[in-house]
Amino acid sequence: MILRQIIEIRTNHIDDLNAHLDAWLTRTNGQRIPHQVVVCRDRDVENVYLMTVEFAWHAIGMTNSRRPTTGEFAAFLTSLCEGPLRFRNLDVLRTEDL
Repeated sequence: MILRQIIEIRTNHIDDLNAHLDAWLTRTNGQRIPHQVVVCRDRDVENVYLMTVEFAWHAIGMTNSRRPTTGEFAAFLTSLCEGPLRFRNLDVLRTEDL
């Protein structure tokens, strides 16, 4: 079952987040567990961003969460935030292309 994780980030430093993500992607190239990341801005709440991370299945997502490079990235996110990161782990039950 596909795992989709949503991380809510409150920050005034989105450019720093994007620069760090770019550097992290370069540094970890060839070492990452394949998955998809999407960064979105909340249009209704200022300085709120949602990062969605999708894995082919739950076990891969949990393995990724235990990797040191993932912990390093999460620590960086925490340092940028005004308040705690908020996580949601979702099992994708259905998708449709409409």
